[in-house]
Amino acid sequence: MLAEMFVCAPSWKTDSMKSQICEMLEIEFPILAFTHCRDVVVAVSKAGGLGVLGAVGHSPEALEIDLAWIEEELDGRPYGVDLLIPTKYVGSDEGGLDVKKTKAMIPDEHLEFMNEVMDRYEVPDLPPRDSKDSTTGLSLTHNRAMPLVEIALAHNISLIANALGPPGPELVEMARARGVKVAALAGSLSHAVRHKAAGADIIIAQGYEAGGHTGEIASMVLIPEIVDAVAPVPVLGAGGIGRGRQMAAAMALGAEGVWCGSVWLTTEESEVVPTIKDKFVAAASTDTTRSRSMTGKPARMLKSAWTQEWEREDTPDPLPMPLQSQLVARPQARIRNYAHASDGAAKLSQYFVGQVVGNADKVLPAGRVVMDMVEEFIDTCERMSGLLEE
Repeated sequence: MLAEMFVCAPSWKTDSMKSQICEMLEIEFPILAFTHCRDVVVAVSKAGGLGVLGAVGHSPEALEIDLAWIEEELDGRPYGVDLLIPTKYVGSDEGGLDVKKTKAMIPDEHLEFMNEVMDRYEVPDLPPRDSKDSTTGLSLTHNRAMPLVEIALAHNISLIANALGPPGPELVEMARARGVKVAALAGSLSHAVRHKAAGADIIIAQGYEAGGHTGEIASMVLIPEIVDAVAPVPVLGAGGIGRGRQMAAAMALGAEGVWCGSVWLTTEESEVVPTIKDKFVAAASTDTTRSRSMTGKPARMLKSAWTQEWEREDTPDPLPMPLQSQLVARPQARIRNYAHASDGAAKLSQYFVGQVVGNADKVLPAGRVVMDMVEEFIDTCERMSGLLEE
């Protein structure tokens, strides 16, 4: 159905888009979907894009289960995996501290603050069966990320992305040995140049508007700047992209495709709890903020009582990565667990999301989102073509 639209459109000669990204990843449309939900990965890849599973919160065992399930569902269609392996963090010289050492480094002041917030908002504690630490934080160090890398590369993935810093030589070497493309996210020109030098096959120019870890330069400026600097390495545009018009704008700026995350959070398949999904649908583009309160590095997320508490003048400053994620892991698990039943937990509930959340006014299947983007992209290209006099 989608391929037929390209045949019918006057400006298109083939049944798929002529993009370096499409050729490189063997996909029909250069739409890459970053998501923590395996169902979204499958839906987007089946629709002709590339689903990319965000695995930073996975244990090795959970990642093995999810990737096996994805491959069974996709039956050979391509997909990817995204991890966070930062260059600079507390304990980076040692490849990352273990959980016990990390916990010992958290100041009492911060622990007391978190306990006070949980008590004041009356968020229940976790049941005893959940107290055994599945709440040890994200895999934000080399030592904790590499087992996930090894599992991902043992599967039939087409792409592995590092969302925070240049890909390390070990990652690049392992990926190339398996024929897997390596991508890296860049929030500035200097980041992109380092990623190219490190051996990235694809660079993702992620503007200030994006959800999660993001820099301070808007996509309209960042994308062409990076495209010019890293050629011939292909660039994906990211940040503020959730519709076909925005996709067309990114590609007009020189990108070979787009990397989208926030748009999938309000799909039917999305992993977010109903409390958060309702907040997304009601949110305006002004209802996000960049905060260090989740990981210790600036990340765009939904404004909530959580972000307000960390912005108070009498609040301790967030800790550096990975101490902050370790600090908030258990409080966040409590909030997620009781957001549906506790008014206080609902108020504290938040999620990484970009400014494009203001466009999320309805819940749709992920495959429909892909089709809508492609249809609007075609319409936009035809409109722009019509602006030129013959």
